Amino acid sequence: MRIYTKTGDDGKTGLLYGGRVWKDDAGPEAYGAVDEAVASLGVARAVADDDLAVEILALERDLFVVGAELATAPDNRGKLEAGVSLTTEGMVVRLEALIDAVVAAHPLPQEFVVPGENPVEAALEVARATVRRAERRVTTYARSGGLEGSVVPVYLNRLADLLYVLARSASATWQPTRPVEET
Repeated sequence: MRIYTKTGDDGKTGLLYGGRVWKDDAGPEAYGAVDEAVASLGVARAVADDDLAVEILALERDLFVVGAELATAPDNRGKLEAGVSLTTEGMVVRLEALIDAVVAAHPLPQEFVVPGENPVEAALEVARATVRRAERRVTTYARSGGLEGSVVPVYLNRLADLLYVLARSASATWQPTRPVEET
Protein backbone atom coordinates (compact mmCIF):
# COMPACT_ATOMS: atom_id res chain seq x y z
CA MET A 1 0.00 0.00 0.00
CA ARG A 2 1.33 3.42 -0.92
CA ILE A 3 1.00 6.47 1.30
CA TYR A 4 0.11 8.68 -1.62
CA THR A 5 -3.31 8.32 -3.22
CA LYS A 6 -3.20 11.31 -5.57
CA THR A 7 -6.84 12.04 -4.70
CA GLY A 8 -5.81 15.31 -3.06
CA ASP A 9 -3.76 16.56 -5.97
CA ASP A 10 -6.66 18.75 -7.10
CA GLY A 11 -6.63 20.71 -3.83
CA LYS A 12 -9.57 18.88 -2.27
CA THR A 13 -9.74 16.46 0.64
CA GLY A 14 -12.18 13.76 1.65
CA LEU A 15 -14.36 14.00 4.75
CA LEU A 16 -15.38 11.32 7.23
CA TYR A 17 -18.61 9.65 5.97
CA GLY A 18 -18.11 11.13 2.52
CA GLY A 19 -17.89 14.39 0.70
CA ARG A 20 -14.96 16.41 -0.60
CA VAL A 21 -14.04 20.01 0.18
CA TRP A 22 -11.20 22.38 -0.59
CA LYS A 23 -8.22 21.80 1.67
CA ASP A 24 -8.25 25.44 2.73
CA ASP A 25 -11.96 25.50 3.66
CA ALA A 26 -12.78 26.37 7.27
CA GLY A 27 -13.33 22.73 8.29
CA PRO A 28 -9.98 21.37 7.05
CA GLU A 29 -8.24 24.46 8.46
CA ALA A 30 -9.83 23.67 11.84
CA TYR A 31 -8.96 19.98 11.95
CA GLY A 32 -5.51 20.71 10.49
CA ALA A 33 -4.85 23.05 13.40
CA VAL A 34 -6.05 20.35 15.80
CA ASP A 35 -3.61 17.95 14.13
CA GLU A 36 -0.82 20.47 14.83
CA ALA A 37 -1.96 20.55 18.47
CA VAL A 38 -1.69 16.76 18.67
CA ALA A 39 1.87 16.96 17.34
CA SER A 40 2.75 19.70 19.84
CA LEU A 41 1.38 17.59 22.67
CA GLY A 42 3.49 14.72 21.39
CA VAL A 43 6.60 16.83 21.85
CA ALA A 44 5.49 17.68 25.39
CA ARG A 45 4.82 14.01 26.13
CA ALA A 46 8.27 13.06 24.85
CA VAL A 47 9.95 15.23 27.50
CA ALA A 48 7.44 14.74 30.34
CA ASP A 49 7.76 12.41 33.31
CA ASP A 50 5.72 9.20 33.25
CA ASP A 51 2.66 10.50 35.12
CA LEU A 52 2.34 13.64 33.03
CA ALA A 53 3.05 11.67 29.84
CA VAL A 54 0.07 9.40 30.56
CA GLU A 55 -2.18 12.44 30.94
CA ILE A 56 -0.85 14.08 27.79
CA LEU A 57 -1.45 10.89 25.82
CA ALA A 58 -5.09 10.96 26.97
CA LEU A 59 -5.32 14.56 25.72
CA GLU A 60 -3.84 13.57 22.36
CA ARG A 61 -6.46 10.82 22.06
CA ASP A 62 -9.19 13.32 22.94
CA LEU A 63 -7.97 15.52 20.12
CA PHE A 64 -8.41 12.62 17.70
CA VAL A 65 -12.09 12.67 18.71
CA VAL A 66 -12.20 16.44 18.14
CA GLY A 67 -10.51 16.03 14.77
CA ALA A 68 -12.95 13.34 13.67
CA GLU A 69 -15.88 15.59 14.50
CA LEU A 70 -14.33 18.48 12.60
CA ALA A 71 -13.58 16.24 9.60
CA THR A 72 -17.26 15.32 9.24
CA ALA A 73 -19.67 17.29 7.08
CA PRO A 74 -22.43 18.90 9.18
CA ASP A 75 -25.14 16.76 7.56
CA ASN A 76 -23.27 13.59 8.65
CA ARG A 77 -22.69 14.55 12.29
CA GLY A 78 -25.60 12.33 13.34
CA LYS A 79 -23.42 9.34 12.42
CA LEU A 80 -20.75 10.21 14.97
CA GLU A 81 -20.29 8.22 18.18
CA ALA A 82 -19.97 10.12 21.47
CA GLY A 83 -16.44 10.00 22.83
CA VAL A 84 -15.15 8.19 19.74
CA SER A 85 -15.81 10.67 16.94
CA LEU A 86 -18.04 13.22 18.71
CA THR A 87 -16.73 15.54 21.42
CA THR A 88 -18.83 15.34 24.59
CA GLU A 89 -19.67 17.55 27.54
CA GLY A 90 -18.11 14.84 29.72
CA MET A 91 -14.77 15.45 28.02
CA VAL A 92 -15.05 19.14 28.94
CA VAL A 93 -16.01 18.32 32.54
CA ARG A 94 -12.95 16.07 32.82
CA LEU A 95 -10.69 18.94 31.73
CA GLU A 96 -12.31 21.28 34.25
CA ALA A 97 -11.70 18.77 37.04
CA LEU A 98 -8.06 18.45 36.01
CA ILE A 99 -7.65 22.23 35.90
CA ASP A 100 -9.13 22.55 39.39
CA ALA A 101 -6.87 19.80 40.76
CA VAL A 102 -3.71 21.28 39.26
CA VAL A 103 -4.52 24.80 40.47
CA ALA A 104 -5.29 23.48 43.97
CA ALA A 105 -1.85 21.84 44.07
CA HIS A 106 -0.01 24.69 42.31
CA PRO A 107 -1.58 28.14 42.79
CA LEU A 108 -1.25 30.36 39.76
CA PRO A 109 1.19 33.25 39.61
CA GLN A 110 -0.22 36.75 39.49
CA GLU A 111 2.52 37.97 37.15
CA PHE A 112 3.29 37.40 33.49
CA VAL A 113 5.44 34.33 32.99
CA VAL A 114 8.09 33.92 30.31
CA PRO A 115 8.03 30.36 28.91
CA GLY A 116 11.22 28.34 28.94
CA GLU A 117 11.84 27.41 32.56
CA ASN A 118 12.57 23.83 31.49
CA PRO A 119 11.86 21.60 28.47
CA VAL A 120 8.54 20.28 29.81
CA GLU A 121 7.18 23.71 30.68
CA ALA A 122 8.31 25.12 27.33
CA ALA A 123 6.76 22.23 25.38
CA LEU A 124 3.48 22.63 27.25
CA GLU A 125 3.47 26.35 26.42
CA VAL A 126 4.03 25.60 22.71
CA ALA A 127 1.17 23.10 22.87
CA ARG A 128 -1.03 25.69 24.61
CA ALA A 129 -0.34 28.27 21.92
CA THR A 130 -1.03 25.70 19.22
CA VAL A 131 -4.33 24.76 20.85
CA ARG A 132 -5.27 28.45 20.96
CA ARG A 133 -4.63 28.66 17.21
CA ALA A 134 -6.83 25.59 16.71
CA GLU A 135 -9.49 27.27 18.82
CA ARG A 136 -9.38 30.31 16.53
CA ARG A 137 -9.70 28.13 13.41
CA VAL A 138 -12.61 26.26 15.00
CA THR A 139 -14.28 29.57 15.80
CA THR A 140 -14.09 30.53 12.13
CA TYR A 141 -15.59 27.17 11.15
CA ALA A 142 -18.32 27.45 13.79
CA ARG A 143 -19.25 30.94 12.57
CA SER A 144 -19.79 29.47 9.11
CA GLY A 145 -22.42 27.12 10.56
CA GLY A 146 -20.28 23.98 10.52
CA LEU A 147 -20.53 23.12 14.22
CA GLU A 148 -24.11 23.73 15.30
CA GLY A 149 -24.52 22.39 18.85
CA SER A 150 -20.92 21.17 19.12
CA VAL A 151 -18.85 21.43 22.30
CA VAL A 152 -15.57 21.45 20.33
CA PRO A 153 -15.00 25.21 20.88
CA VAL A 154 -15.53 24.82 24.64
CA TYR A 155 -13.29 21.74 24.77
CA LEU A 156 -10.41 23.55 23.06
CA ASN A 157 -10.83 26.57 25.33
CA ARG A 158 -10.57 24.37 28.43
CA LEU A 159 -7.68 22.38 26.96
CA ALA A 160 -5.64 25.55 26.47
CA ASP A 161 -6.42 26.53 30.07
CA LEU A 162 -5.33 23.09 31.27
CA LEU A 163 -2.07 23.32 29.34
CA TYR A 164 -1.39 26.71 30.90
CA VAL A 165 -1.81 25.38 34.44
CA LEU A 166 0.17 22.23 33.62
CA ALA A 167 2.99 24.43 32.32
CA ARG A 168 2.93 26.40 35.56
CA SER A 169 3.04 23.20 37.61
CA ALA A 170 5.94 21.88 35.49
CA SER A 171 7.94 25.01 36.25
CA ALA A 172 10.06 24.39 39.33
CA THR A 173 10.39 28.11 39.95
CA TRP A 174 8.63 30.55 37.70
CA GLN A 175 10.11 33.99 37.25
CA PRO A 176 7.79 36.91 36.52
CA THR A 177 8.78 39.36 33.81
CA ARG A 178 6.91 42.21 35.46
CA PRO A 179 3.94 42.56 37.80
CA VAL A 180 0.46 42.70 36.29
CA GLU A 181 -0.53 46.35 36.36
CA GLU A 182 -3.93 47.48 37.54
CA THR A 183 -5.78 49.63 35.00
